[in-house]
Amino acid sequence: MRKSILTLLKIILSIPIGMGIAYPFLHPDSSGGILTELKLFGPIGSVVAIAVFLLLVLFYVLDLIKSLKLVSTASRKAKPNSVWLMMLLPYNFIEDFFIVSNVAQSLKAEAAVNPALARFKSFGMISGLGWCCAQIVSLIPNKIGSAAGLVAIVFWIWHWIFIRRANNALLKSGAS
Repeated sequence: MRKSILTLLKIILSIPIGMGIAYPFLHPDSSGGILTELKLFGPIGSVVAIAVFLLLVLFYVLDLIKSLKLVSTASRKAKPNSVWLMMLLPYNFIEDFFIVSNVAQSLKAEAAVNPALARFKSFGMISGLGWCCAQIVSLIPNKIGSAAGLVAIVFWIWHWIFIRRANNALLKSGAS
């Protein structure tokens, strides 16, 4: 019952996110928004930029899945394949908070029993929640939204680097 209510809440919260994503397409004359950035690249450049971005997201998702697979089942706070929800627009904007939190909590729980993670402190929570928050603010169709988009990318890269480092530490310790 609790899980159903949480899922319903995530769906309801996805509605304004979907409206924010659609806004630039419904109001192309407004200033800012993703369309402004894509106009800078032109049609072919936009397709390439979107394809590269989606490919990077795919690799990031695979690294998060690997994190959940590398921690012991006792430490795991979510199923590894739940990370695929990160690819589901606009639901992912809300679900990303839960994915980042579940991975961070799983790594923290694993650190209690696996010395390979002893040197890590925040377990990616700060950088992960940072990019989640900034990506939502990036939907504002003005300079604040554009700046938040850049901030989101910086936090996302920071989080991804952390995830790769944690995965490497787990792999070296023999975790699987």
